[in-house]
Amino acid sequence: MRWQSGRRSDNVLDRRGISLGRGGAIGGGAVVVALIAALLGAPQNVVRSLLGGGGEVTETESGRVPTAAENEASEFVKVVLGSTEDVWAATMPQQTRRPYEPPKLVLFTEAVQSACGIAGAAVGPFYCPADSRVYLDLSFFGELAHRFGAPGDFAQAYVVAHEIGHHVQNLLGISDMVRDRRSRLPPVQSNRVSVATELQADCFAGVWAFHANRSSPLIEPGDAEEGMQAASAIGDDRLQREGRGRVVPESFTHGSSDQRVRWFNAGMASGRMADCDTFSGLGDGVGL
Repeated sequence: MRWQSGRRSDNVLDRRGISLGRGGAIGGGAVVVALIAALLGAPQNVVRSLLGGGGEVTETESGRVPTAAENEASEFVKVVLGSTEDVWAATMPQQTRRPYEPPKLVLFTEAVQSACGIAGAAVGPFYCPADSRVYLDLSFFGELAHRFGAPGDFAQAYVVAHEIGHHVQNLLGISDMVRDRRSRLPPVQSNRVSVATELQADCFAGVWAFHANRSSPLIEPGDAEEGMQAASAIGDDRLQREGRGRVVPESFTHGSSDQRVRWFNAGMASGRMADCDTFSGLGDGVGL
Protein backbone atom coordinates (compact mmCIF):
# COMPACT_ATOMS: atom_id res chain seq x y z
CA MET A 1 0.00 0.00 0.00
CA ARG A 2 1.08 3.56 -0.69
CA TRP A 3 0.15 4.76 2.78
CA GLN A 4 3.14 6.79 4.02
CA SER A 5 1.95 10.10 2.55
CA GLY A 6 -1.68 9.60 3.54
CA ARG A 7 -3.62 11.83 5.91
CA ARG A 8 -3.42 10.78 9.56
CA SER A 9 -6.70 10.66 11.45
CA ASP A 10 -7.06 12.66 14.67
CA ASN A 11 -9.55 10.12 16.03
CA VAL A 12 -7.02 7.59 17.36
CA LEU A 13 -6.81 7.28 21.15
CA ASP A 14 -3.49 5.75 22.14
CA ARG A 15 -3.91 3.80 25.39
CA ARG A 16 -1.05 1.34 24.89
CA GLY A 17 0.66 2.38 28.12
CA ILE A 18 -2.41 1.86 30.33
CA SER A 19 -2.86 -1.10 32.69
CA LEU A 20 -6.16 -2.07 34.31
CA GLY A 21 -6.64 -2.71 38.03
CA ARG A 22 -9.29 -2.72 40.73
CA GLY A 23 -9.11 -1.56 44.35
CA GLY A 24 -11.01 -2.25 47.56
CA ALA A 25 -12.21 -5.46 49.17
CA ILE A 26 -12.90 -8.44 46.95
CA GLY A 27 -16.54 -9.17 46.22
CA GLY A 28 -18.65 -11.51 44.13
CA GLY A 29 -18.92 -8.96 41.33
CA ALA A 30 -15.15 -8.68 41.13
CA VAL A 31 -14.87 -12.45 40.81
CA VAL A 32 -17.37 -12.48 37.95
CA VAL A 33 -15.56 -9.67 36.15
CA ALA A 34 -12.23 -11.44 36.62
CA LEU A 35 -13.61 -14.70 35.27
CA ILE A 36 -15.04 -12.95 32.24
CA ALA A 37 -11.74 -11.17 31.67
CA ALA A 38 -9.89 -14.49 31.88
CA LEU A 39 -12.26 -16.11 29.40
CA LEU A 40 -11.76 -13.17 27.05
CA GLY A 41 -8.01 -13.73 27.18
CA ALA A 42 -6.91 -10.98 29.55
CA PRO A 43 -3.35 -11.51 30.82
CA GLN A 44 -2.87 -13.07 34.26
CA ASN A 45 -1.68 -9.84 35.87
CA VAL A 46 -4.92 -8.16 34.83
CA VAL A 47 -7.01 -11.06 36.15
CA ARG A 48 -5.11 -11.00 39.45
CA SER A 49 -5.61 -7.26 39.82
CA LEU A 50 -9.33 -7.66 39.17
CA LEU A 51 -9.52 -10.35 41.84
CA GLY A 52 -7.69 -8.00 44.16
CA GLY A 53 -10.79 -6.02 45.01
CA GLY A 54 -14.18 -4.58 44.16
CA GLY A 55 -15.08 -1.08 43.13
CA GLU A 56 -14.34 0.70 39.94
CA VAL A 57 -11.75 -0.50 37.46
CA THR A 58 -8.70 1.73 37.73
CA GLU A 59 -6.20 2.64 35.06
CA THR A 60 -2.52 3.21 35.71
CA GLU A 61 0.48 3.96 33.55
CA SER A 62 2.39 0.74 32.92
CA GLY A 63 5.63 2.45 31.93
CA ARG A 64 5.89 0.23 28.87
CA VAL A 65 7.58 1.98 25.91
CA PRO A 66 6.25 1.04 22.44
CA THR A 67 8.78 -0.30 19.98
CA ALA A 68 9.63 1.49 16.74
CA ALA A 69 7.70 -1.17 14.81
CA GLU A 70 4.62 -0.60 16.98
CA ASN A 71 4.83 3.14 16.45
CA GLU A 72 5.03 2.63 12.69
CA ALA A 73 1.99 0.36 12.89
CA SER A 74 0.21 3.10 14.83
CA GLU A 75 0.94 5.61 12.07
CA PHE A 76 -0.33 3.10 9.52
CA VAL A 77 -3.60 2.67 11.43
CA LYS A 78 -4.04 6.45 11.57
CA VAL A 79 -3.67 6.65 7.79
CA VAL A 80 -6.12 3.80 7.15
CA LEU A 81 -8.62 5.33 9.58
CA GLY A 82 -8.20 8.70 7.88
CA SER A 83 -8.91 7.07 4.54
CA THR A 84 -12.10 5.44 5.88
CA GLU A 85 -13.21 8.83 7.20
CA ASP A 86 -12.70 10.48 3.82
CA VAL A 87 -14.37 7.66 1.88
CA TRP A 88 -17.43 7.24 4.09
CA ALA A 89 -17.95 10.99 4.54
CA ALA A 90 -18.37 11.21 0.77
CA THR A 91 -19.94 7.83 0.02
CA MET A 92 -22.51 7.37 2.77
CA PRO A 93 -24.49 10.61 2.15
CA GLN A 94 -24.47 9.93 -1.61
CA GLN A 95 -25.70 6.36 -1.30
CA THR A 96 -27.92 6.50 1.79
CA ARG A 97 -28.67 10.22 2.31
CA ARG A 98 -27.36 9.89 5.83
CA PRO A 99 -24.32 11.71 7.22
CA TYR A 100 -21.22 9.86 8.33
CA GLU A 101 -19.95 10.40 11.87
CA PRO A 102 -16.43 8.99 12.31
CA PRO A 103 -15.73 6.75 15.31
CA LYS A 104 -12.78 6.84 17.66
CA LEU A 105 -10.23 4.04 17.37
CA VAL A 106 -8.59 2.96 20.62
CA LEU A 107 -5.14 1.36 20.56
CA PHE A 108 -4.47 -0.77 23.62
CA THR A 109 -2.07 -3.38 24.96
CA GLU A 110 -3.20 -6.68 26.53
CA ALA A 111 -6.57 -5.51 27.93
CA VAL A 112 -8.96 -2.60 27.67
CA GLN A 113 -12.18 -1.39 29.25
CA SER A 114 -14.91 -0.38 26.81
CA ALA A 115 -18.62 0.37 27.11
CA CYS A 116 -19.09 -3.27 26.05
CA GLY A 117 -17.00 -4.55 28.97
CA ILE A 118 -13.40 -5.55 29.59
CA ALA A 119 -11.70 -7.29 26.67
CA GLY A 120 -8.32 -8.93 26.33
CA ALA A 121 -6.16 -8.91 23.25
CA ALA A 122 -7.15 -12.54 22.59
CA VAL A 123 -10.60 -11.45 21.39
CA GLY A 124 -8.99 -9.61 18.48
CA PRO A 125 -10.06 -6.23 17.09
CA PHE A 126 -13.67 -5.33 17.85
CA TYR A 127 -16.25 -2.60 17.50
CA CYS A 128 -18.37 -1.56 20.47
CA PRO A 129 -21.69 -0.02 19.34
CA ALA A 130 -22.37 1.22 22.89
CA ASP A 131 -19.57 3.81 22.64
CA SER A 132 -19.07 3.84 18.85
CA ARG A 133 -15.40 2.92 19.16
CA VAL A 134 -13.10 0.45 17.46
CA TYR A 135 -10.60 -1.32 19.73
CA LEU A 136 -7.31 -2.73 18.45
CA ASP A 137 -4.24 -4.29 20.01
CA LEU A 138 -1.50 -3.92 17.40
CA SER A 139 -0.15 -7.36 18.29
CA PHE A 140 -3.06 -8.76 16.26
CA PHE A 141 -1.25 -7.76 13.08
CA GLY A 142 1.54 -10.15 14.03
CA GLU A 143 -1.01 -12.91 14.64
CA LEU A 144 -2.62 -12.17 11.31
CA ALA A 145 0.69 -12.72 9.54
CA HIS A 146 2.16 -15.61 11.51
CA ARG A 147 -0.77 -17.50 13.02
CA PHE A 148 -3.32 -16.97 10.25
CA GLY A 149 -0.89 -16.78 7.33
CA ALA A 150 -2.17 -13.43 6.04
CA PRO A 151 0.78 -11.01 5.95
CA GLY A 152 0.88 -7.59 4.31
CA ASP A 153 -0.25 -4.06 5.05
CA PHE A 154 -3.44 -4.33 3.01
CA ALA A 155 -4.46 -7.39 5.04
CA GLN A 156 -4.11 -5.17 8.11
CA ALA A 157 -6.08 -2.39 6.42
CA TYR A 158 -8.87 -4.87 5.68
CA VAL A 159 -9.12 -5.65 9.43
CA VAL A 160 -9.55 -1.95 10.28
CA ALA A 161 -11.98 -1.40 7.41
CA HIS A 162 -14.08 -4.39 8.54
CA GLU A 163 -14.51 -2.90 12.01
CA ILE A 164 -15.41 0.46 10.46
CA GLY A 165 -17.98 -1.49 8.45
CA HIS A 166 -19.63 -2.38 11.75
CA HIS A 167 -19.67 1.34 12.61
CA VAL A 168 -21.45 2.05 9.33
CA GLN A 169 -24.01 -0.60 10.27
CA ASN A 170 -24.48 1.09 13.63
CA LEU A 171 -25.06 4.49 12.00
CA LEU A 172 -27.62 2.97 9.64
CA GLY A 173 -29.53 1.32 12.48
CA ILE A 174 -28.66 -2.17 11.26
CA SER A 175 -26.87 -3.07 14.50
CA ASP A 176 -30.01 -2.37 16.57
CA MET A 177 -32.17 -4.42 14.23
CA VAL A 178 -29.69 -7.30 14.37
CA ARG A 179 -29.64 -7.32 18.18
CA ASP A 180 -33.43 -7.27 18.30
CA ARG A 181 -33.77 -10.01 15.69
CA ARG A 182 -31.17 -12.30 17.28
CA SER A 183 -32.76 -11.97 20.72
CA ARG A 184 -35.97 -13.52 19.35
CA LEU A 185 -34.41 -16.39 17.42
CA PRO A 186 -33.14 -19.84 18.46
CA PRO A 187 -29.33 -20.25 18.46
CA VAL A 188 -28.84 -21.71 14.97
CA GLN A 189 -30.96 -19.05 13.28
CA SER A 190 -29.41 -16.35 15.46
CA ASN A 191 -25.99 -17.47 14.23
CA ARG A 192 -27.14 -17.06 10.64
CA VAL A 193 -28.03 -13.43 11.35
CA SER A 194 -24.62 -12.96 12.96
CA VAL A 195 -22.94 -14.38 9.85
CA ALA A 196 -24.91 -12.00 7.61
CA THR A 197 -23.85 -9.09 9.83
CA GLU A 198 -20.16 -9.98 9.58
CA LEU A 199 -20.33 -10.60 5.83
CA GLN A 200 -21.91 -7.20 5.31
CA ALA A 201 -19.04 -5.61 7.27
CA ASP A 202 -16.67 -7.47 4.92
CA CYS A 203 -18.56 -6.08 1.94
CA PHE A 204 -18.44 -2.54 3.38
CA ALA A 205 -14.67 -2.99 3.77
CA GLY A 206 -14.59 -3.75 0.05
CA VAL A 207 -16.66 -0.61 -0.66
CA TRP A 208 -14.03 1.40 1.21
CA ALA A 209 -11.22 -0.19 -0.82
CA PHE A 210 -12.99 0.63 -4.09
CA HIS A 211 -13.41 4.33 -3.31
CA ALA A 212 -10.10 4.75 -1.49
CA ASN A 213 -8.22 3.62 -4.56
CA ARG A 214 -10.18 5.93 -6.85
CA SER A 215 -9.78 9.06 -4.71
CA SER A 216 -6.03 8.59 -4.21
CA PRO A 217 -4.18 5.58 -5.60
CA LEU A 218 -3.69 3.48 -2.51
CA ILE A 219 -3.69 -0.10 -3.73
CA GLU A 220 -0.59 -1.60 -5.26
CA PRO A 221 -0.33 -4.84 -7.25
CA GLY A 222 -0.99 -7.74 -4.91
CA ASP A 223 -2.88 -5.69 -2.31
CA ALA A 224 -6.30 -6.99 -3.29
CA GLU A 225 -5.01 -10.51 -2.95
CA GLU A 226 -3.72 -9.68 0.55
CA GLY A 227 -7.17 -8.48 1.55
CA MET A 228 -8.85 -11.60 0.23
CA GLN A 229 -6.22 -13.79 1.91
CA ALA A 230 -7.01 -12.09 5.22
CA ALA A 231 -10.75 -12.58 4.72
CA SER A 232 -10.14 -16.24 3.92
CA ALA A 233 -7.76 -16.77 6.84
CA ILE A 234 -10.36 -15.85 9.47
CA GLY A 235 -13.29 -17.77 8.00
CA ASP A 236 -15.19 -19.89 10.53
CA ASP A 237 -14.61 -23.12 8.63
CA ARG A 238 -10.86 -22.65 8.51
CA LEU A 239 -10.62 -21.61 12.18
CA GLN A 240 -12.79 -24.53 13.30
CA ARG A 241 -10.83 -27.01 11.21
CA GLU A 242 -7.58 -25.80 12.73
CA GLY A 243 -8.92 -25.51 16.27
CA ARG A 244 -11.35 -28.44 16.56
CA GLY A 245 -10.34 -30.66 13.70
CA ARG A 246 -13.87 -30.51 12.28
CA VAL A 247 -16.27 -27.96 10.83
CA VAL A 248 -19.71 -27.26 12.34
CA PRO A 249 -21.52 -24.90 9.92
CA GLU A 250 -24.53 -24.32 12.17
CA SER A 251 -22.19 -22.77 14.76
CA PHE A 252 -20.69 -20.26 12.31
CA THR A 253 -20.90 -16.63 13.49
CA HIS A 254 -18.67 -14.87 10.93
CA GLY A 255 -19.01 -16.89 7.72
CA SER A 256 -16.90 -19.35 5.81
CA SER A 257 -13.66 -18.39 4.09
CA ASP A 258 -15.35 -18.50 0.67
CA GLN A 259 -18.22 -16.33 1.87
CA ARG A 260 -15.93 -13.72 3.40
CA VAL A 261 -13.80 -13.49 0.27
CA ARG A 262 -16.89 -13.32 -1.98
CA TRP A 263 -18.54 -10.48 -0.06
CA PHE A 264 -15.33 -8.48 0.35
CA ASN A 265 -14.78 -8.83 -3.38
CA ALA A 266 -18.40 -7.81 -4.09
CA GLY A 267 -17.92 -4.49 -2.33
CA MET A 268 -14.50 -3.90 -3.86
CA ALA A 269 -15.81 -4.65 -7.37
CA SER A 270 -18.66 -2.12 -7.40
CA GLY A 271 -18.23 0.33 -4.52
CA ARG A 272 -22.00 0.19 -4.00
CA MET A 273 -23.44 -0.28 -0.53
CA ALA A 274 -26.61 -1.63 -2.14
CA ASP A 275 -24.59 -4.62 -3.31
CA CYS A 276 -23.90 -5.53 0.32
CA ASP A 277 -27.34 -6.89 1.23
CA THR A 278 -26.29 -10.08 2.98
CA PHE A 279 -29.59 -10.45 4.85
CA SER A 280 -32.22 -10.87 2.14
CA GLY A 281 -31.09 -14.37 1.18
CA LEU A 282 -31.43 -15.81 4.67
CA GLY A 283 -35.11 -16.75 4.33
CA ASP A 284 -37.18 -18.65 6.90
CA GLY A 285 -38.09 -15.42 8.66
CA VAL A 286 -34.46 -14.94 9.69
CA GLY A 287 -33.62 -11.87 7.61
CA LEU A 288 -34.08 -8.30 8.71
